[in-house]
Amino acid sequence: MSQTNWPELEQRLFLSTFKRFPVTLVRGQGTQVWDDQGKEYLDLVGGWAVNSLGHCPPVVVEALERQARKLIHTSNQFYTVPQIELAQLLVENSSLHKVFLCNSGAEANEGAVKLARRYGKLHLNGAYEIVCANGSFHGRTLAMTAATGQHKFQEAYAPLPGGFVHAEFNDVEAIKEAATAQTCAVMLEPIQGEGGVNIPSPDYLEKVQYWCRQNGILLILDEIQTGIGRTGTLFAYQQHNVEPDIMTLAKGLASGVPIGAFLAKEQACVFSPGDHGSTFGGNPLACAAAYATVKYIIDQNIPEKVRQLGQHFMARLEGLQRQFEFISEVRGRGLLIALEFHSEIAQEIAMACLEKGLLVNRVKPNTLRFMPPLTITEREVDQAIGILEDALAEKARR
Repeated sequence: MSQTNWPELEQRLFLSTFKRFPVTLVRGQGTQVWDDQGKEYLDLVGGWAVNSLGHCPPVVVEALERQARKLIHTSNQFYTVPQIELAQLLVENSSLHKVFLCNSGAEANEGAVKLARRYGKLHLNGAYEIVCANGSFHGRTLAMTAATGQHKFQEAYAPLPGGFVHAEFNDVEAIKEAATAQTCAVMLEPIQGEGGVNIPSPDYLEKVQYWCRQNGILLILDEIQTGIGRTGTLFAYQQHNVEPDIMTLAKGLASGVPIGAFLAKEQACVFSPGDHGSTFGGNPLACAAAYATVKYIIDQNIPEKVRQLGQHFMARLEGLQRQFEFISEVRGRGLLIALEFHSEIAQEIAMACLEKGLLVNRVKPNTLRFMPPLTITEREVDQAIGILEDALAEKARR
């Protein structure tokens, strides 16, 4: 039993940037985590869609142990084997041709925007603007705060960097209207995760891509949350008959080890030596973890299992919707799922679940989001639904 008051210590030491749940997690295995008091929880947050293979997956732990004994870090002045092996795996299993490795999703999106602006400088008469979507989320650096289409993330930091305009999500005509002669790219999430798991029409991305190609404009897909099997295919774009010019990855790429990446089609690979870089990007340790994660997901056909489990999860949630009139909508794809309420009770339900040993994410005041490890079992889904049902029933009785 812990004698240290960790939350109190954190409040003295950390900048107040996270609104944490009153739990200190100390151990995890698979879909379970334990706090410093020994209480067990079923984790449907998954590190915000990061813990692809669950907590401490043996294949990743073993890869880290092997690599840590050989080489932890060297600069990008030199070649390293894990970096090249990871790049090859990503290229051979996508429609893109070259990779840049970094440390986070925000960095991946920053790099993608730099690459698009360089392309605009060389091929589009200096065009530099990126059209993004309302409701989007692309990261918390200053530039990615400007790219994000949510005012609540922006108002405290004005004036923001220029070069980003916004259009309604799931509206091709709005993108056309927002574009100008200065537009070099359109940047979209296939599903808006932080926006509340907003899913576009089936032909939306295809129509956007067609218009981009007509006008020589790049299409950037932010797959930081949707990529690496999360939605039932290795990458979400594979469900939409599109091939992005640039794609960004992070979150689930290394099952918990920090890493990001952006990939580009050959024609968009306009960087020259010195145009971009990262001291820690492509770190051998992170690359070994990412290679082990992605290879396992491919070899074990995890995306197909995600698709099936996602259907089961959605069906069980739809059953709760029929049972509780204050649930307004269930939406999602694969294991990226949202439960929306008619009123702003998401935090109340999330805290009730916490008390009962279930971790969920309040993504909006009226919306819960579920992003469990891709290795969650049907039994664990049913266990989670049972806990959630109890929390909802308590709310209904009040």
